[in-house]
Amino acid sequence: MKYEIKYQPSYSMLVVDLEKDERITGEAGSLTYMSPNIEVNTRTRKRSILGSLKTSILGGQSLFVTDFTARNGEGKLGLVAAPIGDVIKLDVTPGKGWIIQKSAYLASTQDIDLDVRWEGFSRGLFGQGVFMVKTSGSGDLFINSFGALDKHELKAGEQLVVDNFHLVAFSDVCKYDVRKFGSWKDTMFSGEGFVTYIEGPGEIYLQTKNIREFVDWLWVLLGPRVATRSAR
Repeated sequence: MKYEIKYQPSYSMLVVDLEKDERITGEAGSLTYMSPNIEVNTRTRKRSILGSLKTSILGGQSLFVTDFTARNGEGKLGLVAAPIGDVIKLDVTPGKGWIIQKSAYLASTQDIDLDVRWEGFSRGLFGQGVFMVKTSGSGDLFINSFGALDKHELKAGEQLVVDNFHLVAFSDVCKYDVRKFGSWKDTMFSGEGFVTYIEGPGEIYLQTKNIREFVDWLWVLLGPRVATRSAR
């Protein structure tokens, strides 16, 4: 599969050239443009739409994706993510997968499995609405970030403590432990919430911006205006 990542690092777009009958899977809603001969099929990683709706009603998570397949010749499409940031490709091979934040998933080739039955996704072990997807198989995995991507390579036994909202991806061979940030007082008032202790060997990708903090910052600016208009 031929691809190009354009406009890095802040406004990245993934442009994919598909051969006849070649397919790529993208996050639902990520399409910017495509050739008219590309066939689309949006589906959920759950067994059925009904099961996905049930999961949503119960407060759980589901992952909708769209398959893009070139029919009757070559095709081209552009995929982007909502956050302003970078896009990179990660290699997935048998025995070497990745654990990625749900919001970081952009696209993957057809032989990569996105495991939404994994406990980090189905149970939300990472806390505060942060859900992770475990990937396996063989092929190309494209992820996006909010801000720039910061890569760390851990040696065997080396640890890194990561704020969960900055965690984008890490090697699935790494050991990890989700904990509260210090004491409960620290957790409640520091703004950090839960953190993850990750132990190598393996690689970690972090994003330099925090979507939760960004939303809070926007509300500082917009909140007074909303309150003023509501009082009128």
